[in-house]
Amino acid sequence: MIKPTDLNDRSLYLLKSLVERYIHDGQPVGSRALSKDSQLNLSPASIRNVMADLEDMGLIHSPHTSAGRVPTVSGYRLFVDSLLTVQPLVSSELQQLQQSLRLDHDNPAAVLAKASRLLSDVTKMAGVVTLPRRESISLQHIEFLPMANNRVLVIFVTDGEEVHNKIIHTDKVFSPAELQQAANYLNARYSGQNLSRIRDFILKDMESDKDQVNQGMIDAVNMAQLTFTEQPNEDYVLSGQTNLMEFSELSDMERLKQLFDAFSQKRSVIHLLDQCLQADGVQIFIGEESGYSAFDRCSLVTAPYSVNNEVVGVLGVIGPTRMAYEKVIPFVDVTAKLLGAALNSK
Repeated sequence: MIKPTDLNDRSLYLLKSLVERYIHDGQPVGSRALSKDSQLNLSPASIRNVMADLEDMGLIHSPHTSAGRVPTVSGYRLFVDSLLTVQPLVSSELQQLQQSLRLDHDNPAAVLAKASRLLSDVTKMAGVVTLPRRESISLQHIEFLPMANNRVLVIFVTDGEEVHNKIIHTDKVFSPAELQQAANYLNARYSGQNLSRIRDFILKDMESDKDQVNQGMIDAVNMAQLTFTEQPNEDYVLSGQTNLMEFSELSDMERLKQLFDAFSQKRSVIHLLDQCLQADGVQIFIGEESGYSAFDRCSLVTAPYSVNNEVVGVLGVIGPTRMAYEKVIPFVDVTAKLLGAALNSK
């Protein structure tokens, strides 16, 4: 990887100017355009020589037969890590963002959806917010209601007063009394525990209290397993993906198809976002750094959000590599902090 110390000040400034011009105009940048920068004080010929050096280092390249140059992924990475001047949000933008997320403070799902829309609306790109990890969600109360054909309706409330409904299929028919007994056992022993760990807690308790294990406890274990071990259908909230069609570098139909397939299948997006859970603040994937060909022309700017001082999810912006990083980075960072604060205030 090229480091800033590998370039002199003149080359660094020229690279910074080229990247900023390309992000702003979306057109390959030529030496004549850069020569108009008074701070460079170089002739077009001298600038061409510097650009040739930058191209040899793999920081810029010439698309097709154009006389201009555009940044490579390595060029963007050096720019973002070492040359970028971040523009902090002004107080009015911060207040508006904070107010928008507070409007639905009684409905966590609505807060997450609002955050995704805000990311999209402000950046004119795609906004994504992962749902809180199951490890961070606690059980408050559970009820089981009998249905026909060995089915049971499970109604459980999690922290934040969110009510969930789920139908599970059991191996035998349970009477209302048996279902009530199982619910009473789970509520008495495991209210306040993380959903993903409840079954483990039950199995551990049963192992330590072998002499006291009864059929009711076994039934409770089985229904807890059916209820809490399956993954939810929705992993993240995505908004504004059609905005990406407005960028010429992403408008190729085959490229768009790959991108939208990745959004619908979710696996690659979730894998990328999961890598950001342990990040300290904003993390950025540029082009092929993501490891997925569908995102070769995209950048993903993310930040984790926390509830009760625990990281529970990630939010971010997906757009072309030619994005205004100096604006997107602080916006993503602040939105993550405000989303965590909004969820904490419930």
